[in-house]
Amino acid sequence: MRAPDGDELDLVVRSRRVVTVAGERPLAVGVKDGKIAVLRPYAESVRARERIDLGDVALLPGLVDTHVHVNEPGRTHWEGFETATRAAAAGGVTTIIDMPLNSLPPTVDVAALEEKRRAARGKCAVDVGFWGGMVPGGIRRLRPLHDAGVFGFKCFLSPSGVDEFPPLDAAEFRAALTEIASFDGLMVVHAEDPSLLGEPSGPTYAEFLESRPPDAERRAIERVIAVAAETGARVHILHVSAADCLEPLRAARARGVMITAETCPHYLTLAAEDVPEGDTAYKCCPPIRSAANRDLLWKGLADGVLDCVVSDHSPSPPDLKVPDFARAWGGVSSLQIGLPAVWTEARRRGHRLADVVRWMATGPAALADLSGKGAIAVGADADLVAFDPDASFTVDVAELAHRNPVSPYHGRTLQGVVRDVWLRGRPVDGLPRGRLLMSAQAIPVTAAEK
Repeated sequence: MRAPDGDELDLVVRSRRVVTVAGERPLAVGVKDGKIAVLRPYAESVRARERIDLGDVALLPGLVDTHVHVNEPGRTHWEGFETATRAAAAGGVTTIIDMPLNSLPPTVDVAALEEKRRAARGKCAVDVGFWGGMVPGGIRRLRPLHDAGVFGFKCFLSPSGVDEFPPLDAAEFRAALTEIASFDGLMVVHAEDPSLLGEPSGPTYAEFLESRPPDAERRAIERVIAVAAETGARVHILHVSAADCLEPLRAARARGVMITAETCPHYLTLAAEDVPEGDTAYKCCPPIRSAANRDLLWKGLADGVLDCVVSDHSPSPPDLKVPDFARAWGGVSSLQIGLPAVWTEARRRGHRLADVVRWMATGPAALADLSGKGAIAVGADADLVAFDPDASFTVDVAELAHRNPVSPYHGRTLQGVVRDVWLRGRPVDGLPRGRLLMSAQAIPVTAAEK
């Protein structure tokens, strides 16, 4: 995708802090036909119709968030494609993959996937792909969904919180992994052992936290590891909150089990000790744990046991976040502010912007096999983010693009401000220029088959 010498490019963006897979360097990034065509030295003259010099403002690849609950259709008053993708763009996220719940219908068959695509078409400010869902009785629907372009399949081992997406028992989970292994698919798992979960004994955060102990996560992950090893399936553990899970994940990889794992900004930046009394914006499942646990998650991330950081943006209207921690909906809204939240804490701990890019762009893109996303490299999509790492702002939920003004980050001062975003070399300006993505393993449909 290299433009010939002397050929005029569409756009050149210069920065003294371009974050590539090789690290942070002063570069001129040249764009042609929506792709990164050249990487040249910062001071080199490059012909282009438009030239932008960011100076010391960093240039990052667009982030990839593989864990977003858009909820449209069916629960669009919780969130929708228009609001979710505007929030994503405002936070430097240029690609999202939508979870198969909490929309109605859930994305558990091809008909529901097509309904989801119809709901999204013409509304998306960034690129959007879709996970499929695996629920009891869904084995025969997996291969058709895979062929139709989903990026993998989500399942729960414990109740999901919505009746239309029930969990798998041990036999169903094993059968699902056996089927998915037959076509080299990917299962992404909400891993909590239901036998170790309880009802909160009271309304406080401490009582909610006690009802979802770390061992519930660890026990479920050990079960996933055993079945993955038995079937040869690829698996991914969603939203790891308990540091007790890091050692079994590390050991499984050493044995050759094909397993990856993620964590989320709220587990890396918030702590149980700091949850304000009665502030149910902090409620999520699995829960935000102690500051000491948070420190260990950061070590797991630095060591590569955790592969990526994604939002698990799981919004709801304010009237579902009441009246207390025992009964409020569990989900954190953070799609727009994940990057500054993680950078604020990462910087304090001595990490670099290149680390954040690896966790929030390159890693999630690799998980979903999005070869043209998540990196500033010749041939990649020109999804770019101008990010001022030294600026700060105070979060005001009323100013976020999320549909509902609920977030545990309200009132927090965060480091790092997204200045500009480009999708395939064009400024993201609120217009619906995002594309609906299909996995690399999708089977093309001919005109005659449509």
